[in-house]
Amino acid sequence: MATTAGNGNNSARAGEKEKIYLTREGYEEKKERLDFLVTKRRREVADYIHEAKEAGDISESSAYEDAKNLQALVEGEIQELQHIIDNAAILDDLPAVTGGKRVVRLGSAVTVETPRGEKTLQLVSTVEANSANNKVSDQSPVGRALLGHKEGDKVEITTPGGSQVYTIRAIK
Repeated sequence: MATTAGNGNNSARAGEKEKIYLTREGYEEKKERLDFLVTKRRREVADYIHEAKEAGDISESSAYEDAKNLQALVEGEIQELQHIIDNAAILDDLPAVTGGKRVVRLGSAVTVETPRGEKTLQLVSTVEANSANNKVSDQSPVGRALLGHKEGDKVEITTPGGSQVYTIRAIK
C-alpha cells in the first residue's frame, strides 16, 4: 500500500514522483525483504512448481495450483516492495522544533503517558506501520492526534474503543 503521508495528499501531482516516506530503518527492512524474495524465495517457489509438475497430471494437481498461487503472491509482494523503494523519501532523524520545543512529526519517536502507563511510539507512514514494534501510522487515530503537538501537551485521542488522554513526555 503506497502513501504520500506527511502532506495529506494521496496522489502525486502531474509530473511529480510519488513520495513514500520511510525511516532509514524501514527503508533498509524493505530492501532486505525484497532481496530475500528475489534471491531466495523466488527460487524456492520455482523448485516447488517444478516438483509439482513432475508429480504427474498438473490439471488435477492441487500442489501445482498451490505453487502457482504462491508464485503470484511472491511476485505481487516483489512488485509492491520495488514500488515502495523506487518512490521512497527517507525521513531525517532531526526532530522539528517550534517555539523552542520539539514537535511530533512523521518519523518522531514519542514517549507518552497513557492511562495504562508510559510507552514509546514511532510515528511512521502506513507502509511501515507495525503495532508489534510500536510503529504507529500517521493515518491512525493515535498518529493523527499526536502530529504537530509538543512535549508536555495533553492530547485527547479518540479511537473506536473510546477517548483517552495521552501526555507527551518526550520527542526524539
